Amino acid sequence: MQSKVFQLLVDNTSGVLSRISGLFSRRGYNIESITAGTTADPKYTRITIVATGDDEILEQIEKQLRKLTDVRNIKELEPDRSVYRELAMIKVETDSPDKRVQVASIVDMFRAKVIDVADDSLIVEIVGNTQKVDAFIRIMEGYGILEIARTGIAGLSRGTEDIVQLP
Repeated sequence: MQSKVFQLLVDNTSGVLSRISGLFSRRGYNIESITAGTTADPKYTRITIVATGDDEILEQIEKQLRKLTDVRNIKELEPDRSVYRELAMIKVETDSPDKRVQVASIVDMFRAKVIDVADDSLIVEIVGNTQKVDAFIRIMEGYGILEIARTGIAGLSRGTEDIVQLP
């Protein structure tokens, strides 16, 4: 099994995300993550999908996505020619002053941010590639993770060679 990152430009219409995710569920394909947001032109939405499967399944996913009427453009974001980022918010138990200081120190090392402080917990925001987010989470597990919210990957290809301008 391998992963591929697909970037779609789609019409910004109601139900478009449902139609895309429905394609995956009807065919039994797996979505590792999916993010969506409007582009500089509000008529279009950029969707980044991380899908897993063997070569044949990933090829079928791309072919099926191309058939959807809302999809205006699709491309693979290859790791060496793209930039990926993910946001995660992690609520960590900090039931003692020592634990709070230790967690804050690790937060600084990862260039993350404490975005909320309560008597017994901190909420930390971390942005980076998936490996960085995963590494931070592994370390925080030792301190007691109470909750996690992750956005999934958003990505863009490097440079200006393959920018798509839609009418």
